Amino acid sequence: MRLIASTLLALSIAGQASAADLMTFWDRPQHGGNSFNRLPPDDAYFQALSAYGATWVRLSYDKWKPAKRDYLIGDADTYEGIPASDLKTLRETLDRADKAGLKVVIAPLSLPGMRWAQNNGNKFDGRLWRDKAWWGEAANFWRDLARELKDHPAIAAYNIVNEPAPEKKNGLAEHADAQAMRTWYESKAGSASDLRAFYDTVIAAIREVDPATPVMADAGWYAAADAFSYWPAALSDQRVLYSFHMYEPYAATSAPNMKRDKPYAYPGKVPFGEGEETWDKSRVETYLAAPVEWAKDKGVPLNRLVAGEFGCMRLWSGCKAYLEDVLTVFDKDDLHWAFYSFREDAWDGMDYELGSKKVGWKYWQQMEANQRDTTPRKATPEFAPISKRLQKAD
Repeated sequence: MRLIASTLLALSIAGQASAADLMTFWDRPQHGGNSFNRLPPDDAYFQALSAYGATWVRLSYDKWKPAKRDYLIGDADTYEGIPASDLKTLRETLDRADKAGLKVVIAPLSLPGMRWAQNNGNKFDGRLWRDKAWWGEAANFWRDLARELKDHPAIAAYNIVNEPAPEKKNGLAEHADAQAMRTWYESKAGSASDLRAFYDTVIAAIREVDPATPVMADAGWYAAADAFSYWPAALSDQRVLYSFHMYEPYAATSAPNMKRDKPYAYPGKVPFGEGEETWDKSRVETYLAAPVEWAKDKGVPLNRLVAGEFGCMRLWSGCKAYLEDVLTVFDKDDLHWAFYSFREDAWDGMDYELGSKKVGWKYWQQMEANQRDTTPRKATPEFAPISKRLQKAD
């Protein structure tokens, strides 16, 4: 009996050590890029990102051609298991990333009960945040995926879902003040809109088959940097990375601004939340202080905080200055980050290697034909705020 007990204790300690070892990748600042391509990236893609000095890639597969309705989940309306051909392609892609020396964070845009708007006729799908029955299907999917990927050497974390928005059309204004957020959360705690409880449910399912791999949890309201403010505590699992995205002020950094007769400038006065504000280096710093202050208050080490996405339209006159100001704030706290995006073959708006000129007709022709994009890329002044930091990290 003592021998059995000793053996079980040794196995338990070994398991804990293994889990701790996987988290050590995130002990020092890791910098990388987002891959949201319509075709699975090839060797050259990953090698190019690695050559800049990136250490990781946040990989979404939802634009890839699926075996059924939705990639990897089969059908967001009814989860019945992971299609074998989808999983095979994902594994092969992970192999290529590993060969290039990159770690990968898997980032689904869709889950059972929550189909990504761009794959859903541009309509928001909030079923996951209205009915807990979908939580079980999402947990089943993640249990299955973790079982398949837990031993792959490229995997650095599971990003449970990209940009969740349980608050949307659900009684909480975007960028509401912290007290309004907390009041809203108190009224929703325990319901299907409770993002923290959802994460706990999915993480528990993952841990049934994979005790070691870190998970990444996005803040609510599309991973807004101020949306951790209503969380009363960190998640219970000790292997969690907390992620936020930075495109604020969205009215200025996004594509619609480029269609205005007079685009919003940076620095400059821009619509934000319920009003209008002047956004400059100081305002960027103040806004990005929110997740850092939350982490410090809840006892979350800053090396567990990730800027999972950030960016701006490369043709926007304020983009380079904006990127520099955002990254300067990340530098101050040594945060992990991944820029959006690297060599995207479905949209050129935030592909900084293309500089400040429009892409040629061939880019769109290859996209329409679903061919691999061959548009030349190179280091540009627009990419410099990012590329110089990748090189420094390397």
